[in-house]
Amino acid sequence: MAPDYDIRLDDKYGSMRLIDVAAEAAANEPWFNQTLTSVNDSVIRLGVIHGDFHWHKHDDTDEFFLVLEGELLIDLEDRDTVSLKPHQGYTVPRGVVHRTRAPVRTAILMVEAAGVQPTGD
Repeated sequence: MAPDYDIRLDDKYGSMRLIDVAAEAAANEPWFNQTLTSVNDSVIRLGVIHGDFHWHKHDDTDEFFLVLEGELLIDLEDRDTVSLKPHQGYTVPRGVVHRTRAPVRTAILMVEAAGVQPTGD
């Protein structure tokens, strides 16, 4: 994990407010992670990354990734790497050891359970 990873767990927009996701992504540099809003028992997070994250897993929750710009590689333990381009998504099931990598500056949306530790269990 990048030593200066900026994780913001506060719900920045809440509900009934316009979220300009592109502007949020443009305003931040790698490594940035901000909870944008909460939906039922889940949170929607924006990540801006470039480089490699560490191997980790989430024991009790799935994690969904949607690429907005750039390219996201998801390495999965004992499986082939998944490569995502803009507007492509992928769900990593709970308990699966994985890491994300971005060969270029990449903006992603993540959907996961509220209260999950973004850096893994």
